[in-house]
Amino acid sequence: MAFSVSALVLFGVIVAIFIRNKQMKGGHAIVAALFGFMLSQSTMAGPIQQFLNSVSKAIAGIAG
Repeated sequence: MAFSVSALVLFGVIVAIFIRNKQMKGGHAIVAALFGFMLSQSTMAGPIQQFLNSVSKAIAGIAG
């Protein structure tokens, strides 16, 4: 699991740099997809999903 966390941090930093520099291209999108894949298999997947569910319920409550 140590490798997964290291890869997750590496992909996260790379994606943040690309987004900050506004240089997201095809190859960069692949790195972003790999980051998402690694993030979905980490221990942070559950809390992130709960947060997104709460946000979507809040938006639905405001809109409807």
